[in-house]
Amino acid sequence: MEATRHGAAAGEQGRPISADWTIDQGWDSYTAEEHGIWKTLYERQSKLLPGRACDEFVQGMHDLTIDAAHIPDFRRLSDDLEKRTGWRVVAVPGLVPDEVFFDHLANRRFPAGQFIRRADQLDYIEEPDVFHDVFGHVPMLAHPVFADYMEAYGKGGLRAQGMGVLANLARVYWYTVEFGLINGAEGLRIYGSGIASSRTETIFALEDPSPNRVRFGLERVMRTLYRIDDFQETYFVIDSFDDLLALADIDFGPIYQRVTALPDLEPGTVTPDDTVLHRGTGNYHKARRDVA
Repeated sequence: MEATRHGAAAGEQGRPISADWTIDQGWDSYTAEEHGIWKTLYERQSKLLPGRACDEFVQGMHDLTIDAAHIPDFRRLSDDLEKRTGWRVVAVPGLVPDEVFFDHLANRRFPAGQFIRRADQLDYIEEPDVFHDVFGHVPMLAHPVFADYMEAYGKGGLRAQGMGVLANLARVYWYTVEFGLINGAEGLRIYGSGIASSRTETIFALEDPSPNRVRFGLERVMRTLYRIDDFQETYFVIDSFDDLLALADIDFGPIYQRVTALPDLEPGTVTPDDTVLHRGTGNYHKARRDVA
């Protein structure tokens, strides 16, 4: 459960340090306690992901030597990542403006928060921190096809912003990069960073009977609202990462015209046109609403 990057301002420092909002990671300034929080988060999540995260995610963790010992140094991590897919990780103070975020992605730079959550925030933090951004996002950037998709998304985001349809494209990012599932040869697996970096959502997304699990459809996803305050009510499932990269070859103009003329869909909606892999009970969110 993490905050969306779209439509947000900077984090704790409140203003950009440079035009592209990048700052020095300040790796030498991390305390033993902060490295310890990373270690705790890393170890408990690493126990959950085997058999739940997709092979590409696990391979990225291995190839980039992201481990429990300490918060990764972005410079060393970037040197390793750049050799594989041409991407680098740049430190930012928190959430950044949309145009800055998209420009970084379009140029194969992933903006990562350099702060780490407090010990009392292990299960939830509103802004993406270094654990969410590095543990959750960076392993997939070592996969060439996914890396190309992220660059294409950055370029598409700049276009969508100019067309006034950013909200629709933001939903694609949310339901793929953040909360995507893939139905590969090994079965249903996680690739989205918001799931992979969350202990509770790792279990919920794959194993709980409450959420819907629906085949990914571009226009369907562009119409679907999402939860930023709780588990997702619907997860969208792709068959391969080539499916995502194929989106880069689509003319989104006519699609935006169609979806903006239609009403938004609530997060838990199942439509007659959906290919439903699992029809959820909805019990989790119903109980939450009843309590409220």
